[in-house]
Amino acid sequence: MAAGLPPDALGRRVACGTDYGTVRYVGSVSPTAGIWLGVEWDDPERGKHDGSYEGTQYFTCRHPKGGSFIRPNKANFGVDFLTAVKDRYGLNDKQDVQCGTENTVVFGTKTVEFIGMDSVAEQQRQLNKLVDISVRECAVSHAGQEEEISRTCANMRHINLSKNLISSWETVVAIASQVQNLETLNVSENKMKFPSTSTFTSSAFSNLKILALNQTEITWTEVLLCAQGWPVLEELYLSSNNITVLERPDNVLQTLKLLDLSDNQLLDGNQLHLIAQLPRLEQLILRNTGISSVHFPDAGFGCKTKMFPSLKRLAINDNKISQWSSINELDKLPSLRALQCNNNPFVDTEKNPETLKQLIIAKISQLEVLNNCEILPAERRGAELDYRKIFGKDWLEAGGHWNPEKNKPSEEFLAAHPRYPALCLSKYKQSTIAFPHFWHCGSTGLVCFQFLFPLGSMTIQKVKGLLYRLFKIPGSDLKLSYKSSKLEGKEVELDNDLKPLQFYSIESGDCVLVRW
Repeated sequence: MAAGLPPDALGRRVACGTDYGTVRYVGSVSPTAGIWLGVEWDDPERGKHDGSYEGTQYFTCRHPKGGSFIRPNKANFGVDFLTAVKDRYGLNDKQDVQCGTENTVVFGTKTVEFIGMDSVAEQQRQLNKLVDISVRECAVSHAGQEEEISRTCANMRHINLSKNLISSWETVVAIASQVQNLETLNVSENKMKFPSTSTFTSSAFSNLKILALNQTEITWTEVLLCAQGWPVLEELYLSSNNITVLERPDNVLQTLKLLDLSDNQLLDGNQLHLIAQLPRLEQLILRNTGISSVHFPDAGFGCKTKMFPSLKRLAINDNKISQWSSINELDKLPSLRALQCNNNPFVDTEKNPETLKQLIIAKISQLEVLNNCEILPAERRGAELDYRKIFGKDWLEAGGHWNPEKNKPSEEFLAAHPRYPALCLSKYKQSTIAFPHFWHCGSTGLVCFQFLFPLGSMTIQKVKGLLYRLFKIPGSDLKLSYKSSKLEGKEVELDNDLKPLQFYSIESGDCVLVRW
């Protein structure tokens, strides 16, 4: 074995300059002399071949040109955790010796002189003060001497170990087991091996609340196995791990409040049903997961699902959702308050961004934040009113009616607009304009419609504003009048824009004529 080459080099993570890779082969390469390392690089552009040389396959790579051979002296196998901490925070041994002072200690009858003892004590005090430690990109590969971390950095609570040379989850456990009050741990961008059986147990993460495992190549099965050691975990970040299949997390992850699965190409949206019973999950991030639909089959139109009972914030942006039916389904979530859904095909069905926003707001009753923008009460009210206007005629033609006893819209209409009946029969009923019972164009520039319930204090000016939204005709060009069943043969002009409709004694069923 070459000098300086670790005995466990095979499978270890290495760095060569700014490039990272995994050792897949250690040995000779004919006809050359000496030891070579066969490395599969994280960036395939760094490689030259698939692990073969002159017809001999020494190792395999996922990419046809992802591998190459390097000499051991070109590979950096990394340092232990404490060495990286001291280097990062300017507390390494060389600095200590240079600024140290002389000290003597008596052991029995012998006097021993120490150099730099004051500095060592000061270094110890400084390390013990550290609560948040980041050794990102510091080539950490192993824990170091047993119990050395716990003696030196007793107060650590938050550790960033991302983008290092950690090869296995056992190394992470070896470090974490020496940090008694560890609450936050980031080991993202370390491609490592995880335990494959449930025999692995450790109390290293008994206080851990936040864990980031982005770009570690962990599978969901491995997540569930490791999760047995995360009894109080609240936030779990698993972005970019090629997770395609989920499994039901029985007896694990029950304290989880946030789960990030972004940039994992799930096989289909139904995979989400397998994690739908996590009791405390409040935030689910599914950005760019390839899902094309969302469906909660346990609940019908206008009902709430039992799935995701605590989910308040959902991100489904950058996906393949093309149908509005998936947005309708989101209204079934009992606790949903915030949604991110931009960059999906369904948004292209509406050219006006403001109309698109209004439709989403109207379809999801409890939504308070949409695409990171707060929904104000007035905005919700306007969105729901416009939604009623736009689809009012369709509702009536499908069997809808203002009288609850006669209201029997078709299944097809309910599937497309499950919230519509509730909006029409309850909300804003006593104070806003009704949708027309029928439209009739008797001649050019004439439209007739009926109001179907009392209109309260709505002014003529407000009616003209709503008509402008429908016909794009300026209010100054509109002339309104009405015919009442109580005044047969008489037409009353609505000539004062500031007067409310009730001033003219307009009642439900009266016919309003609009001319221009």
